Amino acid sequence: MNVLIEWIYRLSRGAETVFRSDEMPAAQALVIAEDLERTGRTKTVTFIDRFDSTWTVKEMKGYLKGIETEPHNITVYFDGGFDLATNTSGLGCVIYYEQSGKSYRLRRNAPSAELTSNNEAEYAALYLGIQELDLLNVHHLPVQFIGDSQVVINQLTEEWPTLENVLSGWADRIEEKLKDLGIQPEYKLVQRKLNSEADRLATQALNGVSITATSEITGD
Repeated sequence: MNVLIEWIYRLSRGAETVFRSDEMPAAQALVIAEDLERTGRTKTVTFIDRFDSTWTVKEMKGYLKGIETEPHNITVYFDGGFDLATNTSGLGCVIYYEQSGKSYRLRRNAPSAELTSNNEAEYAALYLGIQELDLLNVHHLPVQFIGDSQVVINQLTEEWPTLENVLSGWADRIEEKLKDLGIQPEYKLVQRKLNSEADRLATQALNGVSITATSEITGD
């Protein structure tokens, strides 16, 4: 989670003023806030996240301690495929995360006969990844979403307008779900070859191969 720090600085003669920092990772913000408190000139320190929620120093300490045993440092790869001949889609997502000092990879795919285009399949694949985050109990964290769909990435970052009603509906659904979970999304567009795992999962779903698996990533 990224936050900014707002603190009230008190002069020796009683005058006060308010400062706000740039946005930074919560752990870094806590270190700075504790240093500010040690000066003895800081009246109050508050953290503010991207949803304008406020946190005290005590609350932030509790939050950072809590996520040590919950999934964090999360990256989601997603890809969707559409077979025009059969009007079926395959959705794939790969989630990398850390938990309790270990690293994990979650792979998930799903078929669909309800979608109408490759672009819609790409949106649905991203939504599948977000649903998996919900099942992992991921909340109030920054998450990087990586895909090779220019349409999805550029529309969700508002680089391109979302003109089709179907795609606009998916974009709204995704943004609402992310807001409910308190997830701060960062979208990254990559070449297809750098999204091969999610692409393979989507293809396997189209071919009737269902995959749901979580494995620990080791240095071996």
